[in-house]
Amino acid sequence: MTDQNPVFIPGPTNMPDRLRRAIQVQTSDHRAPDFVEIFAPVLEDTKKVFGTKDGKVITFPASGTGGWEAAITNTLCPGDKVLIARYGVFSHRWIDMCQRHGLDVQVIECDWGTGAPADKFGEVLGADTAKDIKAVLVTHNETATGVLSDVGAVRKAMDGADHPALLLVDCVSSLGSMAFDMDGWGVDIAVSGSQKGFMLPTGMAILGVSQKALAAIEGATLPRTFFDFRDMMAANANGGFPYTPPLQLIHGLSESLKMLFEEGLDNVYARHFRLAEGVRKAVEAWGLKLVAKSPDLYSDSVSAIYVPEGFDSNALAQHAFDAYGVSFGIGLGQLDGKAFRIGHLGSLTDVMVLSGLATIEMAMKDLDYPIELGSGVAAAQDYFRNSR
Repeated sequence: MTDQNPVFIPGPTNMPDRLRRAIQVQTSDHRAPDFVEIFAPVLEDTKKVFGTKDGKVITFPASGTGGWEAAITNTLCPGDKVLIARYGVFSHRWIDMCQRHGLDVQVIECDWGTGAPADKFGEVLGADTAKDIKAVLVTHNETATGVLSDVGAVRKAMDGADHPALLLVDCVSSLGSMAFDMDGWGVDIAVSGSQKGFMLPTGMAILGVSQKALAAIEGATLPRTFFDFRDMMAANANGGFPYTPPLQLIHGLSESLKMLFEEGLDNVYARHFRLAEGVRKAVEAWGLKLVAKSPDLYSDSVSAIYVPEGFDSNALAQHAFDAYGVSFGIGLGQLDGKAFRIGHLGSLTDVMVLSGLATIEMAMKDLDYPIELGSGVAAAQDYFRNSR
């Protein structure tokens, strides 16, 4: 029966039965004329979630990491200089990918628990009078630390420096859970995936691409084949795919968009804030601290929580799984053994979150954490009851 328990990891997220049914479709011919009747609306409707009217949505059979690779290989050349800050595991991995592709990566080192340093970006870009920096890369929601960065502030810093660099943003664990304003923030490529806010299995990289980024394609010389935007867009324009598409995921994304729009995107974002705030009230009641250093950085999709000195966060997550059949996120990178993560995004309700809080409380009490059993649950209950 443990397979009925929800997961509290920051992705892949819980799948609603409605979406499980939507992807259980029989194989069909993706080259038949009726494929476009499903696929074309998906591409158009996903633009609303990205917050773009002028951009183009491009998908690949891949995870978000494939989306990162598509973003850089379609817009950059070997040796191009890019600017990125390292403030968590996923920003670090994008740095590593850029270095492996032969890019000249200028890294701004930041404390974990902080976000994208718009002011430092502005300083570096202002000093780049030759305009050698071709792209600024930002992780919108750092899943390892539970930190949400201000992408609009980064755009403001770029504009203040009068710099033409592209703005590439990883929004894998934020899109569909928190507001994203691609056009308003001047984002050139936004990279997401199917397995988080869209509540589907892993397997589809989903990108929003600006007209400026599309114009950069022809001058980009990094090698690309599978991830070539041109091949994908040409096939999409004729209602198809350049190779075999993830047909079941496309059906699932169609249904996921319907669910998001039926709830209303503003209501989706408000629900995520509400669930996250309930978790944060519980953390406070336990006497623990979030990794995010200030409230303006709090993520509404995942909370990373320090364990007390002398305790092992990985042992806590393992015990919660072994004893109660519930998964929580472990600490990654610098937070290995020091913090655990509660994912609160996707298909979740107040009641489901309360079950997760009760479970991790039991696990902490089992391991002699200095908490009062029920304190976090009660704090979240008070918040949920009084914030309707």
